[in-house]
Amino acid sequence: MITKVYKLIFATCAICGMASCSDFFDQQSEHVVFTENNKLDNPTDSIYSVIGILNKLQSIADRTILLGEVRGDLVDITNAANSDLRDMALFNIGDDNRYNQPRDYYAIINNCNYFIANVDTALKDNRNEYIFMREYAAIKSIRAWTYLQLVLNYGSVPFLTEPILTKQDAEQNYPKYDLQAICEYFINDLAPLTDRWGNEYPRYGTIRSNASQLFYFPLNIVLGDLNLWLASKTKNQATYREAAMRYYRYINERNGDNSSYPIGLNIYTWAPGSGDWNRPESAFSSGSLSSETTGTNAEIITMIAGDSIPAEGHYSELRNLFNSQQDNDYRASIVPSTYMFNLSSSQAHCCVGTNGTTFYYAPAELPNYMSGDLRLYQYYSESVTTDRLSGERIETVYNDKYTSQNVHIYRRQMLYLRLAEALNGAGFPRAAFSMLSTGINNDIIKQSVLPYCTSSDSTWISRLSFPRERYGIFTVDELAINRSEEGHNTIGIHTRGSGWTPFNEYYQLPDDSLMTEEQKKPIQTAFVDSLLLNECGMELAFEGTRFYDIMRFAFRQSNPGQFLAEKVYARRGKDNIGIMRSEIKKDLSDERNWYLQWNGQIGM
Repeated sequence: MITKVYKLIFATCAICGMASCSDFFDQQSEHVVFTENNKLDNPTDSIYSVIGILNKLQSIADRTILLGEVRGDLVDITNAANSDLRDMALFNIGDDNRYNQPRDYYAIINNCNYFIANVDTALKDNRNEYIFMREYAAIKSIRAWTYLQLVLNYGSVPFLTEPILTKQDAEQNYPKYDLQAICEYFINDLAPLTDRWGNEYPRYGTIRSNASQLFYFPLNIVLGDLNLWLASKTKNQATYREAAMRYYRYINERNGDNSSYPIGLNIYTWAPGSGDWNRPESAFSSGSLSSETTGTNAEIITMIAGDSIPAEGHYSELRNLFNSQQDNDYRASIVPSTYMFNLSSSQAHCCVGTNGTTFYYAPAELPNYMSGDLRLYQYYSESVTTDRLSGERIETVYNDKYTSQNVHIYRRQMLYLRLAEALNGAGFPRAAFSMLSTGINNDIIKQSVLPYCTSSDSTWISRLSFPRERYGIFTVDELAINRSEEGHNTIGIHTRGSGWTPFNEYYQLPDDSLMTEEQKKPIQTAFVDSLLLNECGMELAFEGTRFYDIMRFAFRQSNPGQFLAEKVYARRGKDNIGIMRSEIKKDLSDERNWYLQWNGQIGM
């Protein structure tokens, strides 16, 4: 199927020039005048072009989060929300909705296409090193990521890889690609770059107090995502394995060849043996999830930088939407849903005695979201304030995930959850479960995975190496005495909020001794998949991934539409599914209704 893209691209026909790196957010123009031989072989022009593309990303930063979160099951919209946001939550996004502007994605794509077509990748310096290959690889990764966001939201999109420079170019017919075609194209496009440039980025230092290292989309993570989506659509085990290997390669190479990038020891739990249910404690905290550092164990991997004041034009509205602030009269627009509260409180929180050998469970129905998983309690709180003029009592909310002017895209725990998801689909549910329960290293693989593998599976999983000297498993004895041994840096992801998971009797992998391993595997895989979707909800809530996560997990079901519809309709709890179904007038069991459309030019 082909479509015209003139309306989509009429304002996006060129690389945007920048006055200087210090003017990172001050766009001069939407257009430049092209000459017949406009080769990007000058370092200054190339840097400005890359900065211009990063500038363009700002226009889709907020909607990347909102489209991925507001349509899911973990948040609800308050009366303070604008009508466009409310329509988004109800899958009623019209052509004039502020969040339905596909031209912004094509602005990024077209600028990437121009850069890729014109940068001189053969140019070398006096040390015989390529000058622009870091930029070339970074821009190719940004283009792939942008196309993935576009197709996830619209289902079927006009596809072009050459720059649109004239109105005549824009009025040509271009093929439409669906999710599978997008994934297949960009897997082939990016894979050849990773051996040399997989962990190399343009070196622009600090721009307006932001480390430019955080502005890029690592090739291996983007390839992991492309393969994970493709595997979920095709149910191809080899593609799941390629996704897992891509995520692993990023982990293994992030801090240098054969380095480490562990899960970390950020645990929120109850003091061992205290029995004091008034306030949990943060044990071995490694800092806020919003900390934008770049150290070897930094949480944030990729972010889109935002302006610091609204007048600068690319100011993120997310802080005002998720928090009560003076700027919004202390009325937040997005709050946790009933389903989110129920998911968090339903977890059995396994507490440790002071001797490290006894275990018990925190009580249910504690106030302030202290029952079950404690991650919600850690970053979300409610209070009251008084209106300065009317004296009216106002209920306020605070979400610690939205304290920055920048929009976070990738972070460490997201990476590990997707690695676990890929391993589960690849035929290794025990390895995926270990990442949730104990954390993973070579000892865990040897004890809990390899004994249940065939010879060929053992050979493959052994390619993922997590040496104990670089990935030390944290122990229950250390938790009991609140002290970590040197080099111990790995826990199960579920332990981050739900207590000591390895001894949690309610969090165990099905393992019927009367069944063969081949009989157990599909049961275990389905079980771990459900655990993973729940874990994504508790770990990544409000971060813009939820609707996409539900979509991806739905593709693996026998009836994807029914699966997604039941999840979204349960946003306000099981007792209100009928109400949600009537408010969301589209039938979400029909996959075509998952996607946006715009002016008949794009969409399913």
